[in-house]
Amino acid sequence: MRILFYDTKKYDKESFDKILPKYEGIEIEYVEADISERTAKYSKGFDAVCAFVSSDLSKKVIEVLAENNIKLILMRCSGFNNIDLKACEKHGITILRVPGYSPEAVAEHAMALALACNRHIHKAYIKVRENNFSLVGLKGFNFHQKTAGIIGTGKIGAAMCRICRGFGMRVIAYDIYQNPELDFVEYVELDKLLEESDLISLHCPLTDDSYHIINSKSIKKMKDNVVLVNTSRGALIDTVDLIKGIRDHKFQSVGLDVYEEETENVFENREDDILETSVTSRLLSFPNVIITSHQAFLTEEALDAICYTTMENAKAYMKGDIIENNIVK
Repeated sequence: MRILFYDTKKYDKESFDKILPKYEGIEIEYVEADISERTAKYSKGFDAVCAFVSSDLSKKVIEVLAENNIKLILMRCSGFNNIDLKACEKHGITILRVPGYSPEAVAEHAMALALACNRHIHKAYIKVRENNFSLVGLKGFNFHQKTAGIIGTGKIGAAMCRICRGFGMRVIAYDIYQNPELDFVEYVELDKLLEESDLISLHCPLTDDSYHIINSKSIKKMKDNVVLVNTSRGALIDTVDLIKGIRDHKFQSVGLDVYEEETENVFENREDDILETSVTSRLLSFPNVIITSHQAFLTEEALDAICYTTMENAKAYMKGDIIENNIVK
């Protein structure tokens, strides 16, 4: 099997090259460009392509892949909201993903963002580097004995629940499906979670139901001075409404590892004055906002797990023995 690996980073190549010799009959060619309508044509002569959660796998891209006889898309991630599933089904393209690689990696980054935001670590770092040791503007609050609201309690959300419990927080959660392993968590309706949480952390997949789950209405229901963290999917938050909420001093701080502008322009039908410039740039202008570069997954352990599962998916496809839980339908 020949695999074309799109959007290659140095750590990707190093990780996959390390285990590739164990998989006889599989070859990988790496390209730095991400997949798009223009670059999808490079797949000609390959059997599969490997993509990431931010890759463009829209209908037109899938059609180009189908023309090149691509029958397998390997997602080196768990998310697949960027894929036109109907187009893949129409052309008989199988999609395999990595449903769980290191939930602790993402959950730990979520808590790191929450702590850094709350205690203004980013501002303190800059001030001290300029030889300014003033404590003005650096006051936070204890997480101990406060309420953490976790939206989504799959593997990552569950890991975040355990971390918050370790901080001595009361942990409440909202999810359609309750996790039986989290006997210390109180499941509540979304409105109750918004009203009672001092820290809100998003850990749910992006679906039609969860799209812009954080919007002007839900923001109004939150406590004043709440800390909001998102390490899941950018479009869980209506960015324009978030900016308005920050302007209105609703949030103590906001920590984001994902944002709507990572992929397509979801703001094209909005006429808000905020949209005169990049919304991500607007977010960066606020001193109580920390944005990281979609790096929550980026640990040695997570990369090893991603490589192993991706290669096992390719091997299983070749043998006709695909792991059911890894198939995107």
